[in-house]
Amino acid sequence: MELETLARAVSHELKRQGLMLVTAESCTGGWLAQIMTSVAGSSEWFERGFVAYTNLAKREMLGVKTTILSRYGAVSEQTARAMAEGALTHSHAQVAIAITGIAGPSGGTPEKPVGTVCFAWAGKKRDTLGRKQIFAGDREGVRRQAVNAALQGALDFLR
Repeated sequence: MELETLARAVSHELKRQGLMLVTAESCTGGWLAQIMTSVAGSSEWFERGFVAYTNLAKREMLGVKTTILSRYGAVSEQTARAMAEGALTHSHAQVAIAITGIAGPSGGTPEKPVGTVCFAWAGKKRDTLGRKQIFAGDREGVRRQAVNAALQGALDFLR
């Protein structure tokens, strides 16, 4: 599905359920927040977005523990989960989406190649879900696919 179509579908579910969304992004640099707020009427269901690109920002803005970053790295399901849960704690939203990854062209390792992206979806009184995917393509392609996967995951999480 196209990003705009997915964003509208997610916004419809949030509005239908009376929920507010918060985003916590690293490798996508605010693209998820941008696509969500491009939907008319987004102030009804979009609370805020965090762009926490560095580990310091993840710790300061979202409360990600140093031990999680040290043990698992910034690109891990554990960090994505901590980002999503921290976004809920540091906002008034009831649902959070987090994205952290390696968009490239450099920064990959054999264990975490370029294109590795970790996601989490969290909600008040719900279990946090996490997932890791590896995307192919250039930097923009990886980031676009990450936003798409985050939106699709949010739709599944909300339904």
